[in-house]
Amino acid sequence: MTSRWIAALAIAALVGCDRTEPAAPAGFAGLGSEAQGFSVVRRGESLDFPEDFGAHPDYRIEWWYVTANLTDESGEQWGAQWTLFRQAMAPQSSAEAENGWQSAQVWLGHAALTRADGHHYADRLARGGIGQAGVHTQPFQAWIDDWSLTGEADSQLSPLQVSATGERFSYDLNLQATAPLILHGERGFSQKSDRGQASWYFSQPFFQVDGEIQWQGETRRVTGKAWLDREWSSQPLAAEQQGWDWFSLHLQDGSKLMLFRLRSDDDSHFYSGTWITPSGVAEPLEQSAIVMTPLEETEVANRNVPIRWRLKIAHKGFDVTAQALNPASWMGTGIPYWEGPVNVAGSHTGVGYLEMTGY
Repeated sequence: MTSRWIAALAIAALVGCDRTEPAAPAGFAGLGSEAQGFSVVRRGESLDFPEDFGAHPDYRIEWWYVTANLTDESGEQWGAQWTLFRQAMAPQSSAEAENGWQSAQVWLGHAALTRADGHHYADRLARGGIGQAGVHTQPFQAWIDDWSLTGEADSQLSPLQVSATGERFSYDLNLQATAPLILHGERGFSQKSDRGQASWYFSQPFFQVDGEIQWQGETRRVTGKAWLDREWSSQPLAAEQQGWDWFSLHLQDGSKLMLFRLRSDDDSHFYSGTWITPSGVAEPLEQSAIVMTPLEETEVANRNVPIRWRLKIAHKGFDVTAQALNPASWMGTGIPYWEGPVNVAGSHTGVGYLEMTGY
């Protein structure tokens, strides 16, 4: 749910939108507001590859999102994040979106590198239509300035190379998938509220990773696992939803797990998830099957955020704690949020990523 929709307000600020408080609830970052004129996510439609690897300028917002759990040659754990957001100020066709300064598309990039005792991040903003940022499908290229996610991608969206550079960090990673893409929800239709808000959502959670990272001038070789999310929508939240908590987990037995809860102001949270077998068979999880319980909070950037969780799915025999590698993994971007790697212990072991917004 890869900061996912938090790009909306940051991009709106770039183009000078009204910053006054809405008269009625509009969801986190205004993403529960109606988006008249934009395309709507509809149950029963289907995804189309490789076309859906690319941009959808007729929808209001989307992202290409990579998180990687890495280990260097000394055994130290690291986490890397790379994200490209597209936000449409008005609905457009693909041809109109490429039309120079007439393009209504704006792009935002986030990147971070995290270790147990440090966290560096950077962000980029770009206008659409002038070549500064964008996505092509053949061959696959997603970029903003000199940050890139590229490759001769096949039906598994693999192989890919991902790179980014910040003030005190950089990374250059090779990603190779070992199993198929995963469609969340109903063949990619991912419901986000009981009122019917939804997104198109698929992932490639089976990347094996090798490459290099640089941390404050020091280069290290790393290996690990990565997860790529693709998601787009025009109204992904209900008006009362004030933030979300999202997990992507690589379990030791080869299984994968995606979980999220969308928090409402009246505590009627909406839950969703996908259990994924080592061979790539996806099982959508019922709301009633998912237990996500914060166990411990810490203060970061004058906010209290939960950095240790209990996650339980009884019918899978799954009962674990997920602990942040670095509790201070705060992304102090235009719309701030928490995102960083976690370690999993209990009935299953593994690693993964946690994202939390709206705190």
